[in-house]
Amino acid sequence: MKKSVIILLVLLCNNMLFAQKIEKDSVRQLDEIIITGRRKLSNYRQEKTLSSIDTYLEKSSKITMIKRGNYAWEPTINNMVSDRISVTIDGMQIYGACTDKMDPVTSYVDVSNLDKVTVNSGQEGTENGSCIGGNIDLKLPETKYYDNGLQSNIDLGYETNGNYKSTGLELRYSGKKFYINTDGIFRKSDNYIDGNGKEILYSQFQKYNISLQSGYKINEKNNIEGVLIYDKATDVGYPALPMDVSLAKATIASLAHIYKGDSTTIKHWETKLYFNTITHTMDDSKRPDVPIRMDMPGWSDTYGMYSKINLNIKKHLLSVNLNTHYNRSIAEMTMYPNDPNENSMFMYTWPDVKTFDSGLSIKDEIALNSNKKVFLNSRIAYHKNRIDNKVGLQSMQIYYPNMENKQIRILPSLAAKYQYKKYQYTIAFGIGYGERAPSVSEGYGFYLFNSFDGYDYIGNPTLNNEKAVEFNFNTNYKTKNIKIGLETSYFYIMDYIIGKTDTSLVPMTIGANGVRIYTAFDYATIFNSAINFSYKINTNFSFNSSVGYNYGQNNAKENLPLIRPISYFTEINYAKNKFNASLQVKGERKQTNFSAEYGEDQTPAYTIINLNLGNKFNIKSNDLILKYGIENVLDNYYSTYADWNNFPRQGRNFYINLSYILAK
Repeated sequence: MKKSVIILLVLLCNNMLFAQKIEKDSVRQLDEIIITGRRKLSNYRQEKTLSSIDTYLEKSSKITMIKRGNYAWEPTINNMVSDRISVTIDGMQIYGACTDKMDPVTSYVDVSNLDKVTVNSGQEGTENGSCIGGNIDLKLPETKYYDNGLQSNIDLGYETNGNYKSTGLELRYSGKKFYINTDGIFRKSDNYIDGNGKEILYSQFQKYNISLQSGYKINEKNNIEGVLIYDKATDVGYPALPMDVSLAKATIASLAHIYKGDSTTIKHWETKLYFNTITHTMDDSKRPDVPIRMDMPGWSDTYGMYSKINLNIKKHLLSVNLNTHYNRSIAEMTMYPNDPNENSMFMYTWPDVKTFDSGLSIKDEIALNSNKKVFLNSRIAYHKNRIDNKVGLQSMQIYYPNMENKQIRILPSLAAKYQYKKYQYTIAFGIGYGERAPSVSEGYGFYLFNSFDGYDYIGNPTLNNEKAVEFNFNTNYKTKNIKIGLETSYFYIMDYIIGKTDTSLVPMTIGANGVRIYTAFDYATIFNSAINFSYKINTNFSFNSSVGYNYGQNNAKENLPLIRPISYFTEINYAKNKFNASLQVKGERKQTNFSAEYGEDQTPAYTIINLNLGNKFNIKSNDLILKYGIENVLDNYYSTYADWNNFPRQGRNFYINLSYILAK
């Protein structure tokens, strides 16, 4: 097999010498992934036109993805899990409906819905909601009145590992005063094969996503816009977990008024009303041997609005965002004994928690002169939780007899950054302070089993706000052909929320190691750093490389869980006429600073090689784009620190994506 791969590589490299250059833009890809203080990820880094949103996000040096299966990876920023970050869809709040984090917000959209992804680190990411680690905003396309009539494109994709198939169709109409975009995509994968040739059971999934976006221009300054997204996944396996998902579906809708001013003061003013509803059902009906059968459905409904205005006042570029939302989260568990004579057992794992959050965010970019800028961010939020379910409240009162059914918190955030830019050099440093409320699980979860460390977890409504002081620094040097960048961040997190074992309690889950109550370390520290380098060798060849280093410890100098080890990425790119190619080498060093207390072990080092190629063909006035390549060329067997319970990644995978763009 390895000989055939080498022969294929030789043939593909030979093709590179004679092929023609492919243009940068291609169908079904995000226009850009913006990371504050870091260069944009180039289009050639987006290999597959039909990549999942998870694959796109994983390309950022600040983001890693926790994987519990082949679908719905959980994003982290600055080595902080989803409880400490904010993930929004075009500024809209959305809550997952799964107590086991099997449905992160990113799982309910598709690349076909989006225009770009903005990632803001730390307190720079609090515009849409309070957070500690940062924000990911999945941005929908802006209003587009191009007056170019009807256009469409068709996408087809296939991957050999897992028999993975994807199909997409998009129709667009644009006039002078009206536009409408609609698209649909279907993805289906069987179980994949690891680097040892073993089938990874319960790694299958299928999903379809349909979206509709429309706008009407009232006049040159005012227009209205509506969005509707329907996403449904079924038969989703999770090889690292004891349960699978029979259904995960979401409906996301919004209506917005947008004002675009031509004055020197008001540049942009958008007011949006939105709603989303999620249904998520865990079950173990396809698992052959389980101690006890369980059904675990969950629901999440969110209603919200925001009004955001951008102002230009002398040397100030101001952005003011007033946002508010209401969420209802409820989850149940029913256990069915194997003995039919025994009664089933029911309980609320999320006891009908209602969250109301209202905040005011102000950003100010101040130009001191042509070289110096100051960036100021602030947010103040009112946050209220309430439990309306009597049974759920009484369950929590077993452990907290004096708890009330509501909790009110005030969440402040402040950040400042100074930037100096002259000639080829840019240097910036900043400081921030922010607070977050405990998540629904941390505050009100009831016997949530964590298969990573093997403990049942119980929430704690008496937790203090988690607070963080943040320092960051970045510098860049850029010439015509060379770019070098260094970025670092340091977080000192007080009242760091984490579970601690209570030996007086008996676990609910059969075989669990015990019960942990959410409490807090006095403090924890997290340090992140990355060096990026790119070099344009000539008009055809370019080189990119990055190295990252991170660590995290609590106040007892013990390692925090899920901190990424030393990582690296190197890429050589070739482009000529309508052909391009990239050879990638990426990997991580051995994870030595792991947390055995929270289920981690020492994951070995690994290195993966990927080869990506593409061609573009013109057929009359239409375009045909072909993307193809090999992932994990050497068929390595590996598992990363972020793979839940060390389940292995895919082995060698051949892929091909075909996109046909019809101009009219």
